[in-house]
Amino acid sequence: MKKKTILSALATAGVIVTLAACGNGNEESNGSNAEDTTIKIGASNVPHAEILEFVQPILEEEGITLDITTYNDYVIPNVALDEGEIDANYFQHIPFFDAAVEENGYDFVNAGSIHIEPLAIFSQRYESLDDVEDGATVLVSNNQADWGRVIGIFQEAGLVTVKDGVDLTTATFEDIDENPKNLVFEYENDPALMTTLYQQDEAELIAINSNFAVDQDISPIDDSVAIESTSSPYANIIAVRSEDAEDPAILKLVETLKSKEVQDFILEEWDGAVVPVTE
Repeated sequence: MKKKTILSALATAGVIVTLAACGNGNEESNGSNAEDTTIKIGASNVPHAEILEFVQPILEEEGITLDITTYNDYVIPNVALDEGEIDANYFQHIPFFDAAVEENGYDFVNAGSIHIEPLAIFSQRYESLDDVEDGATVLVSNNQADWGRVIGIFQEAGLVTVKDGVDLTTATFEDIDENPKNLVFEYENDPALMTTLYQQDEAELIAINSNFAVDQDISPIDDSVAIESTSSPYANIIAVRSEDAEDPAILKLVETLKSKEVQDFILEEWDGAVVPVTE
């Protein structure tokens, strides 16, 4: 990391000096042989920050302090990471990460896949996608990395097909081949607004990311009319700058987040709305 705690034993003086802390600021040694490190990490409020808060005391036992900053935004966390304001972020899935790196030239790496938030389709008017009427409007966020996920749900329900050779992870609505119900896909709103649009019944069908849904006490399992398969490639990851990919504190963070203790917490806390990656 750009700044990091280094404990250096000074034999002649018989003292231990703490130099600099990862993130910012100096910390005095507690006299142990452990290397005390602070990781500044940016995260979405739910579930990312809540998962990080769960692992905070576990990591403290390893001499690692998590300094968590929350964002309700899909752009700022990567900017903050690129500019060195934080050491890692935890808010984005792999296709979004890949697109952001390519578009902005970020020197980032995926440090590990932690969980999947199945995207779901909600409706105040229908009980299931079997009830969808001709010409129904589907509101989708302006996050293009999620468009293939939405298309995949409707394709699995038999409501659309995509053109031959199209990769759903990069698909757009222009790639839809057959649309027998003449569904109208609108994709102009910020992801964080989708829950409000659903609550206000702004359209027949509304696609919402699970992290925003659970933050508003909307259950992707109980309240949706369709939900993405858990075999989805859209795992949420820890992203870091390339220079920090092998940093011991980052490796310990990822190892802890992938532990059975954390996986059990995720399953119990969100009851399938958030699913741990078990590979």
